[in-house]
Amino acid sequence: MLSSVELCAGAGGQALGLEQAGYAHEALVEIDPHCCATLRANRPRWTVVEDDLRLFKERAADFRGVDLVAGGLPCPPFSVAGKQLGARDERNLFPDAIEIVDAIRPRAVMIENVRGFLDAVFHDYREGLKRQLGKLGYTTDWRLLNASHFGVPQLRPRVVIVAVRADLADGFEWPEEQHHNPPTVGDVLHDMMAARGWPGAVAWRRRADEIAPTIVGGSKKHGGPDLGPTRARRAWETLGVNGKSIAEEPPAPDFVGMPRLTVEMVARIQGFPDDWHFVGRKTAAYRQVGNAFPPPVARAVSRQVASCLSRPRLHSVGA
Repeated sequence: MLSSVELCAGAGGQALGLEQAGYAHEALVEIDPHCCATLRANRPRWTVVEDDLRLFKERAADFRGVDLVAGGLPCPPFSVAGKQLGARDERNLFPDAIEIVDAIRPRAVMIENVRGFLDAVFHDYREGLKRQLGKLGYTTDWRLLNASHFGVPQLRPRVVIVAVRADLADGFEWPEEQHHNPPTVGDVLHDMMAARGWPGAVAWRRRADEIAPTIVGGSKKHGGPDLGPTRARRAWETLGVNGKSIAEEPPAPDFVGMPRLTVEMVARIQGFPDDWHFVGRKTAAYRQVGNAFPPPVARAVSRQVASCLSRPRLHSVGA
């Protein structure tokens, strides 16, 4: 079994995908206490390190030799929803992640971020990152992947960066994307909408006949338990969903109007299994779900990394 250390693990979307791909987590580093509680509640055996990444890097060498360092680094420095300050944003943790990779020297690295990372304004930053990883002995590539191409009923483009030790890099191939529509929101959530006996669930299913727009989790400073800004909420409205807030439970038998989604419904749209429990009140729980990396996408990419690392070679070159 391959081993991993995950940085900025959040509520476990990427960690769950890695587990499904056959990785054993040596450590999951996360600073948010709600996310840490979620990880511990769902996987008591996991070693959850509740710490700032900038402090964790001082002891990262304790994990030297694991197969994979993975992470979902903070998105605001590169998000089009923010100021796109990149390297000038105090939340940019790429330099710290590089230091951790240097200390651990895994055979591969896998980092997820927002689509904005590929914007032209960050060209020099991307090339600088590639040079830094190259000096450490890695061959780096990145790709924009849409969650809907991996069976997730949501339009969610994410950038995945994969760096593989140079002597192994020829064996890595990106996962094949499924260029057909995944299940619709109506098909995916009908049983949940009907769980309390709401008679309108069948008609709602017919109306919700497309995949979901991108789930927006917001941040601690901005965004609450709603489905995003005005344009996103309008997209939800076409699917028969009130996106202005998140419901505590599915619609009751006497409900009239446009239903809201529960945290559990949003989690299913993100690709989480139904038994994955999010710790915290509604706002904290929804934020964890909304900011997650869909497990099916993480599983698909990390399986390809695992296949590369497990491929027999005639010789090996130390990193």
